[in-house]
Amino acid sequence: MNKPKLSKYFESIQPSPIRLAGLEFSRRKDADEVNVLDVSIGNVSLPMPKILQERMFNLDAEKSPLKDGVNQYTCTKGTKEANEAFLTIFKHSGFDISHMHTQITEGASKAMELAILGVCGEAGKSNKPLMLMDAAYTNYMSLAERVGRKTVSITRHLDDDGVFTLPCVKDIEKCIKRNRPNGLVVIPCDNPTGQSFSKGQMVELAKLCVKSNMWFISDEAYRELVYTGKDIVSIWGITEEEVPGISGRRISIESSSKMWNSCGLRIGAIVTDSQEFIRRSISENTSNLCANAIGQYVFGALARAKKDDLDAWYEEQRSHYAEIAHALENGFKEHLPDVIISKPEASIYSVIDVRNIVGKDFNCTDFITFCASKGKVEINGEYRTLFLAPMMGFYAEKNAAKNPGRTQMRIAYIKDVEQMKQIPVLLEKLLKEYI
Repeated sequence: MNKPKLSKYFESIQPSPIRLAGLEFSRRKDADEVNVLDVSIGNVSLPMPKILQERMFNLDAEKSPLKDGVNQYTCTKGTKEANEAFLTIFKHSGFDISHMHTQITEGASKAMELAILGVCGEAGKSNKPLMLMDAAYTNYMSLAERVGRKTVSITRHLDDDGVFTLPCVKDIEKCIKRNRPNGLVVIPCDNPTGQSFSKGQMVELAKLCVKSNMWFISDEAYRELVYTGKDIVSIWGITEEEVPGISGRRISIESSSKMWNSCGLRIGAIVTDSQEFIRRSISENTSNLCANAIGQYVFGALARAKKDDLDAWYEEQRSHYAEIAHALENGFKEHLPDVIISKPEASIYSVIDVRNIVGKDFNCTDFITFCASKGKVEINGEYRTLFLAPMMGFYAEKNAAKNPGRTQMRIAYIKDVEQMKQIPVLLEKLLKEYI
């Protein structure tokens, strides 16, 4: 008997690079015998702030909207308190919130999708694409494909000194003129590279957006996570005096996941200074009804947070990740000195490139699939393997042989320092086994 066919989209779909290893490992017959160090995805394993924990553990408190066991939809925009939580965070970081409009979403991923729908041209057509800076967070490409929108990219290159070079303004402008994008995405505390954009770079990009009449989209999930002592950089720190015309074209993507160690809450937000954009975005999201009501209530506690408490929290998180970044850097110098590792400046990621060890014919996706499906090495009497994220999926180049991420892998700083120190040792042994 004939069976109905899948859509062409489903037939062609591949798992996200940040989930690839886990899916492969789930099919492994000896999975129970292998200890996995999984740093392929930014699934933060630190506790949430106490103010959020108190709500999570006391959902039946007297003032809780959930105390009677009733869990209803919220409005599509999100609860007043959850929206105020994001605005409170901005206010305590010194930004003017008077012109900001907010909307709570099901994680930052939904905010990204709504931004794509609100900025890009018609589905299935190449007009008004979204412009990315490769290496770019892979979900922007996959979400654009899901909703039938196009992306274009200008590529950054990882030099031997660990710096991802930003293309010059003239080259970016040429790319804009050639592809006519309607929006530019920047991640100031960058995922996946771990580098930070300077205020000057953000201002130059903002000027290009105004000149080309584009939306300026800033993914700020890691905004306060800068380890270099530099000032916090945000799209909201750019003034009309610095970039005339920037007002009304700014969109930031916000998240509870990384800065607040609350990945499982699945709470994100769109923040914009365009009242028309937020009105249309809320209308579009009515078919999704609302974000997680419990997550909104838990995260909403930050609406009452004090500035000093937030500053102390930020410093605690920065110190934690800076220690990991430097330990990882030193570990590679000791065990794999020829590995190129991106400069640890911000966010919770580093990119490593093994091209000087294995050559340019190496395929990181094949290697990571090997580690997940059958690779294992014995350390201290137990079998171990390592999950990283293959970087090929963070570049737009479809030809694997030409893809700059062919020899690159992303590491997420989601384990404690002692576990993170094991990564260079494991990688060295697994590379030898693979080769």
